[in-house]
Amino acid sequence: MMKRLAICLATVAMFVGGAVAAQQAKSRSFAGEIMDSNCAKAGAHNPAMGSAKECTLGCVKGGAKFVLYNPTTKAIYQLDDQKKPEEFAGEKVKVTGTYDAKTKTIHVADIAKS
Repeated sequence: MMKRLAICLATVAMFVGGAVAAQQAKSRSFAGEIMDSNCAKAGAHNPAMGSAKECTLGCVKGGAKFVLYNPTTKAIYQLDDQKKPEEFAGEKVKVTGTYDAKTKTIHVADIAKS
């Protein structure tokens, strides 16, 4: 009985360890600007809304979502965390996390100014 339990626990530990390692292996960095989803589609902020930060925060307050926009590739990445990006609104940043290609979403681990 104890031997069976030990084998089961070892198997579970192996699968959990493998899943954690796989998640860590997928973690990478993405560069761009924290924008709102509306302005990112246009590739630019609305100058009538003020600075990039004011525009982003105003649009998010109006219902848009924070996204990471890469102006070089024109890529828009959804961000699963909508709290961390707020302090970086309108700024160039590096977002570290894992990427879900199906949903085009970065699961944010960290955001830092670049």
